[in-house]
Amino acid sequence: MASGHDSDTFLAQKKMSDEVKAGLAERPGSYTMLTGDRPTGRLHLGHYFGTIVERVKLQDAGVVPYIVVADYQVITDRDTTEHIADNVHNMVIDYLACGIDPERTVIFTHSAVPALNQLMLPFLSLVSEAELLRNPTVKDEQEASGHALTGLLLTYPVHQACDILFCKGNIVPVGKDQLPHIEQTRQIARRFNDRYAPVFPEPVGLLTESVLIPGLDGRKMSKSYGNAISLSATAEETAKLIKKSQTDSERMITFDPDNRPGVSALLTTAGLVTGREPEDIAAEIGNEGSGALKRYVTESVNEYLAPIRSRREELAAKPDYVREVLAAGNAKANEVAEATLAEVREAMGMVY
Repeated sequence: MASGHDSDTFLAQKKMSDEVKAGLAERPGSYTMLTGDRPTGRLHLGHYFGTIVERVKLQDAGVVPYIVVADYQVITDRDTTEHIADNVHNMVIDYLACGIDPERTVIFTHSAVPALNQLMLPFLSLVSEAELLRNPTVKDEQEASGHALTGLLLTYPVHQACDILFCKGNIVPVGKDQLPHIEQTRQIARRFNDRYAPVFPEPVGLLTESVLIPGLDGRKMSKSYGNAISLSATAEETAKLIKKSQTDSERMITFDPDNRPGVSALLTTAGLVTGREPEDIAAEIGNEGSGALKRYVTESVNEYLAPIRSRREELAAKPDYVREVLAAGNAKANEVAEATLAEVREAMGMVY
């Protein structure tokens, strides 16, 4: 059960988020957004509806966007970087295919921006071990991976603060579960400004209204569960995946997430890609059974993803262009990070 303090903190954060949403319509250019993903595999429909749609919307509204391909954060809970180059390349393709515009959005990787990572040193001096251990996301990530708590995973929220603050990010689109990260970043910015000089904004977590799309089995959509529809999957692969998804023996189709997770997950997916209510789709299919439901979901998903997949194919055929986009993003991120680091060093009296 959440404590009174947690509840008060959430209400304060929601109020800030609502104020930002009101301000976005009037002066979008005064907001700098930082978001990102770990390149641990292909992006899927969960990522698309959970974050990418919102990023494109904010980019198109005139916000200044940065997207980090968080390659260093892959090794917080994994022992290999075997497929990382391929994952990074395909992640950039997915972004571009979904509408991220490299002329307006800076796409970059952690490992290519040394000055960003150098912010970790002063930032780590501003947080205590107890504060790091309290962060619920760190605990969740550790439990999910079954991996030992590495120093990098423990300090993951501080690294996220570096991501957000290197570009003076003042908004971060997040779900409610990510708010502790934003609060820690705000705390780091405040402590640095109080201890040295006012350099950083205190970013606001922009609470998104995105729908949590379940995997095809009703659990969280995840490539590791084999229940995710990748943006890079072919129409045939998608059909195969949906066909083998688990439903139940009841013929009448109803939307009941608690008691019928498999059927309801399919209805939710269909609802998102068609813009219809899952209950209406269930009523339409009625007594035709799970076979009819699966056919409807397959057709709806493939129709929705067709233009994204077409653009993906075009981009995959131009690997040099994709590399150029990332190189240009890395160059811009380096320029911004070095300027911020110079400010930090000056504020700390470390210019010799």
